[in-house]
Parts: sequence; C-alpha cells; structure tokens
Amino acid sequence: MTASAPADTYAFDNDDVESVDRHQFLAAMLDEFTRARLSRVGDLSGARCLEIGAGGGSIARWLGDQVGPTGRVLATDLNTRLLPEHPGYTRQQHDLTTEPVPEGPWDLIHARLVLAHIPSRREIFGRLVEALAPGGALVIQEWDGTPGDWAIAAPDQAAVSLLTDYQRAVGRRLQAHGLDYTWARELHGAMLAAGMVDVDTEVHARAWPGGTPGALLLTVTLDQLRDELLGEGFTAEQLDRVRELTRDPRLVWRGLLTYSTIGRRPA
Repeated sequence: MTASAPADTYAFDNDDVESVDRHQFLAAMLDEFTRARLSRVGDLSGARCLEIGAGGGSIARWLGDQVGPTGRVLATDLNTRLLPEHPGYTRQQHDLTTEPVPEGPWDLIHARLVLAHIPSRREIFGRLVEALAPGGALVIQEWDGTPGDWAIAAPDQAAVSLLTDYQRAVGRRLQAHGLDYTWARELHGAMLAAGMVDVDTEVHARAWPGGTPGALLLTVTLDQLRDELLGEGFTAEQLDRVRELTRDPRLVWRGLLTYSTIGRRPA
C-alpha cells in the first residue's frame, strides 16, 4: 500500500528544517540560468517586478539590483520564514490559490518551480497574464520530471537501480501532492494560446557529482518525504544507502530538464 497525500498540499513546507538546504541548493543549481533568462527580458531599470515563490530571496535580491532606486520588486511566498528582509525588495506572504495576484500592473512577473505544484495552475496562469502591463514579460521556469536515465555514472548497477526506483517513487509522491511534471512542456503553447508574443523557451540541464548541490538535493527531498517513501515500500536501510550515494563522488546525477519560457503581453 502506498502513502496518500492531499492533492492540494504542497510537499515542501518552509517550516521544515530541511527547507533551508533546499533553497540554498536550488539557488546554486538554477540561479545562473535564471539570471541569464531574466536578462533576456531587457533593461529592468525602473521596472515593476513580481517574484512569486521567492524562497530564500536570491533572485529577488538580484532583481532589486537590476531595477535600481526607481523600480519596485515585490517578493511573495506561501511561507516567508526563509525570505529575509532586504532593501532591494518588499516581501509579502501570499497564497496564489486563494488570493488575487498582488496589484500591479507588472513589467515582469517571474515564477520558478511554483505553478507545477498547484492544481489550479492554469487558472492562476491566466491571472498572471492579466496582471502584466502592456509589453510586460512573464517568465516561468519549471522542471520536466519525465522518467529517464538520471544516473550518468555510479559505483555499480545496484546503485543505479536503487536511485532510479527512488526518483520514480519521489515523482509519484509529488504527483500525489498535485505536481504536474508535464506543465513545463505545456508552457510555450499556453502562452501562445493566451495571445502572448515573442514567446521563447530554452531548456537547460547539467550533471552533478555526488556531494554537489544537484546530488545533495536528493537527500533533502528524502528527508522531507521520508514517511511517504517508507509507505512506498522503501526500507530505512535503502534510504540510508540513497543518502550515502548522494555524497559519493563516483555518482554523477543528471539534473531535471529546466524549461524556461518567456512571453510578453502585447503592447
């Protein structure tokens, strides 16, 4: 019997002790790519920017530097415990599923690894488009978790089999919480269907040896979903072995494909 979970319950609570490491690892994995994509939007001096699901605030801080003293950055999250106060942005606790989009209009709205976790993602997406100023840009980044060969190198075949089973089980648990791994691939079409222009998608991934952020993120997920993974049939010994492997430099783990899609509201 597998563990169950409410379909509208986010799997990774910022109140969890492990959430600090999660945000740090995600920043190390994705911030360089995210900054490059946001730079494609153009000069942000004086821009009004909304950062949704700001996490630890690394991108919100960067946006604050870009917009300068005449701009505005609002950083929101369901739980702002890990979002520190900073002169470059204003922070706000906010729930996209029950509250309207913070009042704009916005020249830039950015959301990374957020909407795929929310069952009402398509309705929220439409509201985000409407909250843009004419010519404003929506930048959404999501992971494509389609099952595949994640282990590029490993100590032995038993490790590959264990990690593959583990990652597939994590995928099942996250889907039980409402995650849609196909959303990443739907974004480009969704933006076109919404009448957005200059729609552009770039796909990014890299490999992570054991002991580096992309591999260690597996351990953070293990800790936050441990009870559910035990309910999936894993033993405590198997989960301990997964933890060991994420620190083994002989393991090289391919990160999930990050789809970054940009679209503009017509001027």
